[in-house]
Amino acid sequence: MEERLKRIYVPMTETGFYILFCLQEEMHGYNIGKKVRELTGGEIAISPGTMYGTLSKMEKDGLIEFVREEEKRKIYRITGLGEQILQLEIKRICRLYQNIRGEVYNG
Repeated sequence: MEERLKRIYVPMTETGFYILFCLQEEMHGYNIGKKVRELTGGEIAISPGTMYGTLSKMEKDGLIEFVREEEKRKIYRITGLGEQILQLEIKRICRLYQNIRGEVYNG
């Protein structure tokens, strides 16, 4: 993994995290937004501009890939590189959570 990409994406914004997290399943932008609202109890709503800008950047950087088009909607999925980045972020979040609880992180 390129250090440049690691520096850009870790730590992640909540938007970036949830987009990658959702794209563990093939999905289009509208469904990602819907899933994020469900997962966060409506606390996070990704605007269309942010959604499609982030999808475009992640595709360019190789974290996600276009799979197919259905009813004029682009379907994406996470790539191997995207999965590596997502796992780094999940590990970081787990460490933070354990530290908050007064525990030492054990990786």
